[in-house]
Amino acid sequence: MKSPDRGLIMSLFRSGCVLLLLFGHSLGDPPSFRVDHDNDCFRKDGEEFRYISGSIHYSRIPRVYWKDRLLKMYLAGLNAIQTYVPWNYHEESPGRYTFSGDRDVEHFLQLAKDIGLLVILRPGPYVCAEWDMGGLPAWLLNKKDIVLRSSDPDYIAAVDKWMGKILPMMKPYLYQNGGPIITVQVENEYGSYFKCDYNYMRHLVKLFRSHLGDEVVLFTTDGAAVSYLKCGAMQNLYATVDFGPGGNVTAAFEAQRHAEPHGPLVNSEFYTGWLDHWGSRHSVVSSAIVAKSLNEILATGANVNLYMFIGGTNFGYWNGANSPYAAQPTSYDYDAPLTEAGDLTEKYFAIREVIRMYKNIPEGPIPPTTPKYAYGTVVVKRLQTIADALETLSTSGPVKSSYPQTFIELNQAFGYVLYRTTLPVNCTTPTPLSSPLNGVHDRAYVSVDGAAVGILERNVALTVNVTGKAGSQLDLLVENMGRINYGKDINDFKGLVSNLTLGAATLRDWTMYSLSIDEAVGQGLLSETKPSDAPRPAAPSPPAFYQGSFIIPDGIPDLPQDTFLSLPRWRKGQVWINGFNVGRYWPARGPQLTLFVPASILSTTAPNNVTVLELEEAPCSSGPCRVEFTASPILNATVQSDHEQHTRLFNKHDLL
Repeated sequence: MKSPDRGLIMSLFRSGCVLLLLFGHSLGDPPSFRVDHDNDCFRKDGEEFRYISGSIHYSRIPRVYWKDRLLKMYLAGLNAIQTYVPWNYHEESPGRYTFSGDRDVEHFLQLAKDIGLLVILRPGPYVCAEWDMGGLPAWLLNKKDIVLRSSDPDYIAAVDKWMGKILPMMKPYLYQNGGPIITVQVENEYGSYFKCDYNYMRHLVKLFRSHLGDEVVLFTTDGAAVSYLKCGAMQNLYATVDFGPGGNVTAAFEAQRHAEPHGPLVNSEFYTGWLDHWGSRHSVVSSAIVAKSLNEILATGANVNLYMFIGGTNFGYWNGANSPYAAQPTSYDYDAPLTEAGDLTEKYFAIREVIRMYKNIPEGPIPPTTPKYAYGTVVVKRLQTIADALETLSTSGPVKSSYPQTFIELNQAFGYVLYRTTLPVNCTTPTPLSSPLNGVHDRAYVSVDGAAVGILERNVALTVNVTGKAGSQLDLLVENMGRINYGKDINDFKGLVSNLTLGAATLRDWTMYSLSIDEAVGQGLLSETKPSDAPRPAAPSPPAFYQGSFIIPDGIPDLPQDTFLSLPRWRKGQVWINGFNVGRYWPARGPQLTLFVPASILSTTAPNNVTVLELEEAPCSSGPCRVEFTASPILNATVQSDHEQHTRLFNKHDLL
């Protein structure tokens, strides 16, 4: 065979061409990613491609740990990650956007690219994710009758504005534009929603195309059943399914084939664990079951995303809830291959060995589990009660109304609101204070003249008996425990959403205080109460703050380190460390007993302040209160559970 003319080859190179004999495509071809319906696969730059991905939510992991977690995912053999963009995390109030610090999604995408990971982006507008209101901002509820996830004009207007902000930011990161994003999901599991509004989905398709262009692969995700795909699948969107381990993989993919007769098989959410609720046992799924089902999926040639590969933490108030109302805890550990704190697990290595059977695993050492440190016991002293600190906490001042208003009407999205009225009659014998329409959303701490008398709780405790004279001050501190994130009840209003009764009478003339607790704690505005000779009342006690501090020596190498906060014998509340809202604790109900404290919020140059808001009863009757920092988490305390454990194919739609 005659050798090619060298001058011709160089001429072709200079003109931007590459011989098909040598490379198979043009040197000038831009990056491409598409669905190949003829060969049932994805094609990346013209070559057949299969992704093995893992879910990671940047909103649940401190920015300083993004690189560590992504590297561990890459070295497990993943070639892609999947992440949500929670709308409410970036636009907490209309038109005010935050994309810095832990919310710098562009930095996160760039890190993924630098490490060598492709990205499957799920920008909503609804994401579910066991995240407050499924990622939709609570201010949408300013229109009381708004129909979320539908063609409701007010909802569409807000979606158009948000997508007009986030999608142009994402466009430079599309694979076609030199970025890591290979596919973009439109909406999320819409086939599980009651509305089934095809016009809404068509509008989203046009909206996404207008901002991202015609080349990007847009897709949907729904449960692995034809019934879900009926309303979830849409023309011009590639339909994928989700299902967990322990079931018939072939049958699950048959549902996808109903919507997509040709194209790549895709499980967009292969569940490595499962979510938790307060009061239920910690979900645990064996490594063997996960590895077996993953092997079956990969053996079919399918693409898969492991949900979750690392769960992370619902810091602050970001946890969601399911219906009938059950809130998720602060930890989103998920029994994932990487723990809440990013630790390597048996499941991580089991999955890595399965992936090794199908592709090369990157060489190099896996970043080790980050060290943990037990800082020990910290004594905390009692500060003010909520009632004592009301003037400090309620910067917007009181709002008066004949009947109670919701959080949204009071322009408050998260946290706590104090509702105050007076007893209209003498209650010399115990008289029922009731929420006859189950209108306490979600938990109210009731006191009369400053003395705690009991708790009202959504779906659980609708009546508490009170005593007192006519004119006595009646306070209800109402806690938003997290909005429902899945199903038809995501329009989850908080506060007193219906009237309360005392005996047969409807209570009127309320004064309401929106509480800016995070700001007060962060600015150090809480003070210690004056000593009193009066004996402490027996449990329950009124909601009150407690505060202490501890020092981490700056002369010890590698400190500070991650740690876990334990609150033995405390009941329920919220914790801040150095002004950072670490999350909710509820050891009295479980299963989570410890809170993850990342080293990034700790200091070696100043005392570390710990502030506790105990809502029910602090363990101080026989001495000072204490909290303890330990080196090990406890997420699986034994609890009585009304929720059955999953013993078959996991399906998020079982929660309906």
